[in-house]
Amino acid sequence: MTTEHKHDNPILVTGAAGAVGGIGRTVIDVARAVAVILDDPAPHIGQIYDLTGPESTDPDHYARLFSEALGRPIRYRDAPLPAWSEGLRRAKFPEHVVRHLTAIADLARQGRYDRMTDTLRRLTGEAPTNMRDFVKLHAAEFKQLEPAHS
Repeated sequence: MTTEHKHDNPILVTGAAGAVGGIGRTVIDVARAVAVILDDPAPHIGQIYDLTGPESTDPDHYARLFSEALGRPIRYRDAPLPAWSEGLRRAKFPEHVVRHLTAIADLARQGRYDRMTDTLRRLTGEAPTNMRDFVKLHAAEFKQLEPAHS
């Protein structure tokens, strides 16, 4: 990251220049769906469920939601896929995770995640968590890191 961007809280994402419908999906939403399935597995055998968030939108919109929820400016900045993947490696992500996340990012760039379903509501009877509520609920986990002193 260059000095001019050191304090502007960028969301560095690659491949997500298109709209993404699944980004609002939370582990809580997925856990609710899994609990329903495990409670009565027979009707779910052989089924594939496409769980998405409640909206499909672009990363700039998500950056605005983060800004509003956290009370500080957050902006989206697209990172070239090779550099982004290398950053994951430098952060010591296992290679299989780097390959998986890189494939997902490439599919997002192709628009493959620009969709919404009502699957979570049909399975659980509840709407998926929206991104604004998710960020507010986890605001402490998104606290701003102090700049490194040189």
